Amino acid sequence: MKIFQSIPDRWLLLTSLILQIGLGLTLGHAYDDRINLATGYLVGTGQNPYLAQDLTAIFGGSSFKGMTSMGYPPPWPMILGLIYLLSFKLVPNLLLYNLAVKIPIIAANLCLAFAVRRTLLQMGTDAAKSRWAWIFMLFNPFLLLATSAWGQIDSIAALIGFSSLMKLAENKKIGSALLLALAISVKPIAIPLIPAVLVYMKGDDPRDQMRYLGLVFAAAVIFCALPFVIFGWDPSIILKNWNATVTVGGGLSFLSILKFITGSTHLKGAWQILGMLWLPALVTAAILLRIHKRGLAALIRMSAIMFLIFFLFRSWVSEPNIVMLLPLILILVVLGGLPAWALRWVWLLPLVFSFFNMALVQLLFPIAPALMISLMHWLGGLGGVWQILGAVTAAFWMVYEGKTLQRLLHLTKSESQPDYAN
Repeated sequence: MKIFQSIPDRWLLLTSLILQIGLGLTLGHAYDDRINLATGYLVGTGQNPYLAQDLTAIFGGSSFKGMTSMGYPPPWPMILGLIYLLSFKLVPNLLLYNLAVKIPIIAANLCLAFAVRRTLLQMGTDAAKSRWAWIFMLFNPFLLLATSAWGQIDSIAALIGFSSLMKLAENKKIGSALLLALAISVKPIAIPLIPAVLVYMKGDDPRDQMRYLGLVFAAAVIFCALPFVIFGWDPSIILKNWNATVTVGGGLSFLSILKFITGSTHLKGAWQILGMLWLPALVTAAILLRIHKRGLAALIRMSAIMFLIFFLFRSWVSEPNIVMLLPLILILVVLGGLPAWALRWVWLLPLVFSFFNMALVQLLFPIAPALMISLMHWLGGLGGVWQILGAVTAAFWMVYEGKTLQRLLHLTKSESQPDYAN
């Protein structure tokens, strides 16, 4: 980071922006990118984005033939529809359309970097450390590859969710509840923020708690359900497949070896119970944990705890999901609540895993699909070695999660001691 010390902020910001635009233009995950592009077209042309179609006639190439449908609630598909109308419909260039889809993601990355810096300054962190955190967010390779290049929207959900935490720490509960509902509606991966908020609000008037949760629920229902009514989309398709995320196992989870055991990533029979372990884990944590000192730092720590529990017990964890955790761990490390190794491993291990998971290879889809297929075929020819290395990386990730969670729980418990402030 020393290389950045003498460079003015505006040039760093511009460099990060240009870098992310380059990644957004040329790269995109072979699965998620196609779905984003297809969803934008379907919404923009008045069709149901949750009904998969053969779009080879629109985009060309056989890769748009065997499409699956969008699995996220309506807010993101609606944004994609607007992007289609402002880009591909006017200039039918696939690479430019690919970049246009990434613009909200790139904007979220930049805003998230500024939010982290501002938060640290408000907490009394010196300007040099706050700037270091800002630079970290602007240029972290895992963050940029998982968002600007990949096309995943976890940084958008992270930004909205983080804004919700800031509002709650300022006791602006209505704004906080609406932002939390929006974060979950953009991507349900933000759900662990609900038990974090519940723990934070312990001791408040129960009626205030119920009003907050009621507003979150009501707003989330409106954000998710109203578009189906307005646009006349048939919800039966997404309702039929609503449990897809709890019937698969793998990624950076405790079920990373599932494919070796059963020959499939799908949870069948009694295995499906494991797909719901995260729910009782979060409920138990919300009941047992308590915050002894209010403030944004405590709320950030509790949010990190809930995400770590969520990822430890979830049957499927995709690498971009860790973006939700990254700014929280960064802030806690800068504040001194966690050691430096916690920040290193929170992004290095997912980055390494994405290499063994062949996700990085799949980013070549927009500019070199033939090369991508050749590399995946070659790596697949290595037998189970590549998968074993990925499973080993996931195991190290689980160890890191456990160690970090233990540190945060110990810190939370220490706050109840009379001499902790000294």
